[in-house]
Amino acid sequence: MYLFLLQSPLQNFAQMIGAYFIEIWDFLIFLGQISGVIIVLIGAIIWFTETNIKRGRGLVFGGILLSIVIEYFVLFPPSFVIT
Repeated sequence: MYLFLLQSPLQNFAQMIGAYFIEIWDFLIFLGQISGVIIVLIGAIIWFTETNIKRGRGLVFGGILLSIVIEYFVLFPPSFVIT
């Protein structure tokens, strides 16, 4: 005898929203990783060409900090991402 689990429309909706959250989370992680690299590169160019040393240094350190935060969220994602 087969046991079929019928889910209510509310449970289906909750699962659909959870799937969208996972997709959005993955996209935000991707954007964060790309942004961290771009910010570090732009900061390094500004810093080492001596256009604006203080701002370039700030961008480099800010990009490194952003990359560290993004990697933390990759290693320890929120509960809705874990399947």
